[in-house]
Amino acid sequence: MIHSFNLANSPQLHFGAGKFSNLPAAIKTFGSKVLLITGARSFPRSSHFPQLMDQLQAMTVKVEHFTVEKEPAPATIDLAVKKFASYAPDVVVAIGGGSVLDAGKAISAMLPLNDGVKNYLEGVGKKPAHPGLKIPFIAVPTTSGTGSEATKNAVLSELGENGFKKSLRHNNFVPNIAILDPALTLSCPPPTTAASGMDAFTQLLESYLSTSANNITDALAVEGLKHVESSLIAAYKDGSNLQARSGMAIASFLSGVTLANAGLGLVHGFASSLGGFFEIPHGVICSSLMAAANKITVRKLRHDKSNDAALFKYATIGKLFAGHDNKSTDSYIDFLLSLIESWSVEMAIPRLGGYGISASHFDKVISATDNKNNPVDLRADEMREVLESAM
Repeated sequence: MIHSFNLANSPQLHFGAGKFSNLPAAIKTFGSKVLLITGARSFPRSSHFPQLMDQLQAMTVKVEHFTVEKEPAPATIDLAVKKFASYAPDVVVAIGGGSVLDAGKAISAMLPLNDGVKNYLEGVGKKPAHPGLKIPFIAVPTTSGTGSEATKNAVLSELGENGFKKSLRHNNFVPNIAILDPALTLSCPPPTTAASGMDAFTQLLESYLSTSANNITDALAVEGLKHVESSLIAAYKDGSNLQARSGMAIASFLSGVTLANAGLGLVHGFASSLGGFFEIPHGVICSSLMAAANKITVRKLRHDKSNDAALFKYATIGKLFAGHDNKSTDSYIDFLLSLIESWSVEMAIPRLGGYGISASHFDKVISATDNKNNPVDLRADEMREVLESAM
């Protein structure tokens, strides 16, 4: 049965090796003043950075540069807005991983308001919803994971006892242009490739299984998962494999489209709470929890017999990854669960315990964790089991 649904905007997309060369012309279409957001180290130290600066200078484009070192906090966004409000850029460009893209997206959204971003965060802000004004925004990812280049939200974190990880969200915040050049990801080290790649894998699988999924997001999620199957381990083992890097760039982008339209499940519910309480990279949270969350979700689906469609979807992806026919539904599901676990071991995914998390924190984490869109609701004791398994 085909149910009614809505789809958010998607950016104008430039995909392919060498497409980074399109960036100066894309910037110029918006004006002659750009605010460039990057990480503090990787991109500024690459050969791409001086080349871009030279090209923009030749085109008489003025550049102001702001760096983001960690997952962005509201204070980081407020600092940038205060610093560059008088500069009044014509376009904001973010080049980097998911944290950099989220920071750039939030800065582009807050410059027109010149107000504190915390006032507009979901579940935190005290002011009415953001009106959707923004400075034009171009996203250029250098990792393949969060899919922020395709989404309408910027995720910001404030660490501590009362910490949070929440979104600044509006349909207008989808980047105007996304440039996906897989050559920019060739220098990604194996741990980053693994954590970001498993994040994309999680987002695709969770959005496919989501109770808010639809026919379009299902088709896109399956296509993205095909690329994960063929590309993630290959990119991890050989970072110079441009074909594998290209596959993961597509998978990441599609995961952004599907999560924006279908939502995510328990793993990302945990990522929101854990990311506010502890300084732990988003990709590490997702990759460390993925195996246990799916194993326990499947166990409950089988026990309750309440959502055969979700089990069929698990089997569909298991069959896709197995690459053979004539097996039972249960065998394909079990294959997928085992593969997720084996990939976590093969890529040396870190455990949660290495980031200061202990059993004494579980109750607080669970109480702050959203279980929506998961194909079956898990009880607190089942959520605790997920956390225990990831320690």
